[in-house]
Amino acid sequence: MHSIATIAAIVDQHAEDAAFLWLRRRREIDGPLLDETDIGRIDQRLDANIEGLMAAGKAGWEAAQARFADYPEPGELFVLGALALRWGDAKLVASTIDASASAGEAGLSSLSAAVARTPREKLRPFVAKWLDTGDAVQRCLGLSALWHHRVDPGARLHDFASHSNTRVRNRAVRLAGALKRRDLLPTVLAGLDGETPKDRLTAALAACLLGETRSAHPVVDKIVLSETAFAEAAIEIRLLTTDTKAGKGWLQKHLEQPALRSAAAASVGLFGDRRVMPWLIEKMREPELAGAAGAALRDLFEVDFGDTDLFVTDPAVLGKPFAHLDESSLPAADRVEAWWDEGRGGRNHRPFRSMRLLRLNALRAALATPDTPLADWRVTRRSPAWI
Repeated sequence: MHSIATIAAIVDQHAEDAAFLWLRRRREIDGPLLDETDIGRIDQRLDANIEGLMAAGKAGWEAAQARFADYPEPGELFVLGALALRWGDAKLVASTIDASASAGEAGLSSLSAAVARTPREKLRPFVAKWLDTGDAVQRCLGLSALWHHRVDPGARLHDFASHSNTRVRNRAVRLAGALKRRDLLPTVLAGLDGETPKDRLTAALAACLLGETRSAHPVVDKIVLSETAFAEAAIEIRLLTTDTKAGKGWLQKHLEQPALRSAAAASVGLFGDRRVMPWLIEKMREPELAGAAGAALRDLFEVDFGDTDLFVTDPAVLGKPFAHLDESSLPAADRVEAWWDEGRGGRNHRPFRSMRLLRLNALRAALATPDTPLADWRVTRRSPAWI
């Protein structure tokens, strides 16, 4: 690491902006609001700030450390990890891993993101050591590297999928599903009895990717009914792995359950059947379901609704029942109804495939074909700075 003359305020700004931009990216990367070009623009700005810190050398590292000392948050930890890995400095990498310990799963997620943004050639010296170590956090990072770069570790994946640490097992099972490692199906199915709902849901998706939906569905159904925090994700897996007619019947039953109405309504768009629009518009008039109906609307159309006036934050536009809501972007039912009745649904708009739609399409493709691995849908598109 070199030492050069720098302007402290500019270096500090790079550290702050890099953390902020990564947090924004994390929030939007699988969401319905931005597409691969939008995320690509964030990536360009993020990389520019990381490169500014690297160009500053020792001053850049010290600025990132100082920022993390003041704000020991996921964004700041990501910046440290990205710098350490790109420099290829084993001591800095080790110190960053140590710093992540107090943050638990959030810290591991931040370092996983840093791994994802590091070129393979920079990772090679670390990944083999991480996978060989007895330390669970480092093994998780090694498996994250394999996941992000879609690398098959061969026979060793059996050992990782049977590891005593639940976080290691979880990541190995996820990788087995994505890579279509049917030789690990017995181990994946054993994961359906995992310790936590997250473990069981990860195993269920992996089992579905490996063609074993019959064993996965009872586990998914139980999670939908008993684990509110995972209900929407579980419903998504269930509908993506069930034929349309049976899926609609299954979802209708859950729409009738008060605790699941919102999660179920948000999933209606997964069928791609626009005949549901009149029903959705009516749900947009109900404050407790308007957000879910808006989510379903975004799944139904490849439209950048940011270019329309259909989603608003002003309660006066939404109506009196929404007066208690503050700064929530919700669909305005009357505007959506007019838009739909005028035949403007999906017309006169450039095709817009949000990151969420890209993820859903990648899942559909992998589920439909036995030998098709789960593609990395997070590949973004970068444009010249002046566009």
